Amino acid sequence: MFAFSEELFRTFAIMIPPSNGLPKNFFNKTRDLRERRVSDTWQIFRVMAEFVDGFETLSRIGPCVSIFGSARSTPDNPHYKLATEVARKLVENGYGIITGGGPGIMEAANKGAKELGGYSVGLNIVLPFEQRPNPYVDPELLINFDYFFVRKVMFVKYAQAFVVLPGGFGTMDELFEALTLIQTRKIERFPVVMVGRAFWGPLVEWIQKTLVEEWGYVSPEDLLLFALVDTPQEVVDVINDFYRRRFEQMSLG
Repeated sequence: MFAFSEELFRTFAIMIPPSNGLPKNFFNKTRDLRERRVSDTWQIFRVMAEFVDGFETLSRIGPCVSIFGSARSTPDNPHYKLATEVARKLVENGYGIITGGGPGIMEAANKGAKELGGYSVGLNIVLPFEQRPNPYVDPELLINFDYFFVRKVMFVKYAQAFVVLPGGFGTMDELFEALTLIQTRKIERFPVVMVGRAFWGPLVEWIQKTLVEEWGYVSPEDLLLFALVDTPQEVVDVINDFYRRRFEQMSLG
């Protein structure tokens, strides 16, 4: 079988003609861009390695809930304390906790899981700021990722629910991606619980009035894809009720 060497990939990269109106030899003379084409091919294997590492580590644990929230929340912040209590309540009900492994709400959730002896998983992303592994993640359940999209797969694949506490762009990214995947039926439906009516209420109101009622860009039934709650007990009740109903439906055939 013919083997493709890295040198051969370099040759092919040089042969690719530009199609954007730049001088014909522009890319051939720009080493960084030419090298990037080659490294993109070999990058596939680094991506595969992250998937394998994640699958092998997380396949050993039982039912878990992914918890999201701001990395900037400090221990004296009420949202930090709420996240700890939510995690504790979930562990009491038999769930492990998955977070992004960093500070803030992630740290608080891992802390709550650790305190009660539950699984405390950290899916850490390598960033130039904010993100560092927190001390409450089980060392054997800490996975470091370079690629956001691989990390996102792990959050969804191994979670029985998403619990979303107050946060910024990253938190809303995880929230809306989960809702999109469920709404488009790319994944099986699972509970998505937004915690904090005062924080999330205005966003939900905007979705209903602007996206649903004014423009019709979201269907009214899509508002049923998430729950809005305030307390740790409500979080647990939403998740347990969801799976209780599913079990009853399965029992009825």
